Parts: sequence; C-alpha cells; structure tokens
Amino acid sequence: MEIQKGTQYTGFAAVYDMFMDNVPYEKWAAYLHRLLKKNGVKKGIIAELGCGTGRMTRLLRDFGYDMIGIDVSGEMLQMAAETEKEGVAGEILYLNQDMREFELYGTVAAIVSICDSMNYITEKEDLLKVFRLVENYLDPGGIFIFDMNTPYYYRKVLGETTICDNRDEGSLIWENYYDPETKINEFDITLYIRSAGKDREDVYQRFEETHYQRAYGIPGVRKLLEKAGLVNVRTYKAFTKDTPDSRTERVYFLAEKEKKHG
Repeated sequence: MEIQKGTQYTGFAAVYDMFMDNVPYEKWAAYLHRLLKKNGVKKGIIAELGCGTGRMTRLLRDFGYDMIGIDVSGEMLQMAAETEKEGVAGEILYLNQDMREFELYGTVAAIVSICDSMNYITEKEDLLKVFRLVENYLDPGGIFIFDMNTPYYYRKVLGETTICDNRDEGSLIWENYYDPETKINEFDITLYIRSAGKDREDVYQRFEETHYQRAYGIPGVRKLLEKAGLVNVRTYKAFTKDTPDSRTERVYFLAEKEKKHG
C-alpha cells in the first residue's frame, strides 16, 4: 500500500464532498443569502475565499450572483471545475490564490468565507492582511461575511477527539489535538481510498495530511476588522439572528466597507 503525505487538501480533494455530505450546504447558502439581501447585496459580483470544491460558490451562483471562487488548493479547484457543467448560465471564475495575497480584477459587492476557512489563518498578522485585502476589494458599502469556530468549540467539542468514517469508496480517520496555550488545533487526517488494481481487485491508497487551525475570540477579531478599516461589525450565532454567548460553537461575522461621502 502506497502512503502519500500531502499538504492541506491534496489527497482529501478527490473525496472531500463525499466525506462532507453531512454538511447542509443548502441551508447554509440560504442563511448567507438572507444576510446578503438584508444588507443590500441582492445582485452583483461576490468573491468566496476558501471556496474548496465550489459547493457554496455554485449555490450562491444559483441565487443570481456572479461568483468568483478563490482557494489555495489547486486540487480542490480542479474538482470544482470538473463539477461545473459546460454551458451553464453564470459561469464561475476560479482563482488559485492564497487568501493572504489574493488579487481581483476590480472591486466586488461582497466577499464571503464559510466552513471555518478563516480559522486556517493561524497568525494574527496574516488575518489582518486578509481583512485589509477584503477592504481594498470591496465596493464602497460592500459586505464581508465569514464564519469562525470559537475557542469553546475547539476546547470543549473538537479538541482531543477522533472521528472515523467508513464508506464503500474509502475510510477517514480524523484525530484532533488542541493546545489551549497557543490556541492551535492540529488535526491529522488519514485517508484510505479504494481504487481498482491491475488485476481489477480493490486496492487502497493511503493519504496522510496535517491541518492547523487557530481559535480566535470575538473581541480580537473585531479589533482586527476595525484596524483593517471595516466598519459596522456584527456577530451572530451561526444560522440565527442571536448574539453569541460563551457556549456558541460557530460565529458569523458581518462587516462593511465604509461608504464614500460627498
């Protein structure tokens, strides 16, 4: 059995959607759409940071937005492109870029990021870089929406747990280790992916990946957003209108680029 060690979402890319089929993307997209409409973004161009295989990107496209999907993983973007049907109205532009250095061709009505993609930015200085780029590429009055896992989630729910998932196509082992001092959650992913061998018997290829996410408190993220020049920062318990509390597991942040006056 061949073992491949990869960077984030290399071996995982081919089976990502299979192992993420428990995520209610349609529900998440509807919530995101409501937030966008409530804040005046009913049409126009939206960029998604950390778009992965494009599940959310396509759902937002179906709501009528012109979509740009940005991800650092070329393998994930390849899966996104292969899923697209030729001739579909509202073709999506996919860009293979690191969100800490992303570049757009002009400003956009909104920028979004879900599935705790922002938690992958493990240094505060880098998170500030992302926020400053967002501010730069938003239209005046444009909206920035993203979610984050909370320190409570890493400390009490995810940390020190092991997740196993067996499918006909393969198996996943997901081991988590949370350090409360550094606020870094390390998760080691081991994949066994089934494929046909030369003699047509099933063989399994093993992939190993290590991922790191950082837990950020709401006040610290708010300060970074404001330092980047974004205004009117609001927070919600995921998929609600409620204010986050000490047991909230996922937080949605919403901020704006200041409108021009005069």
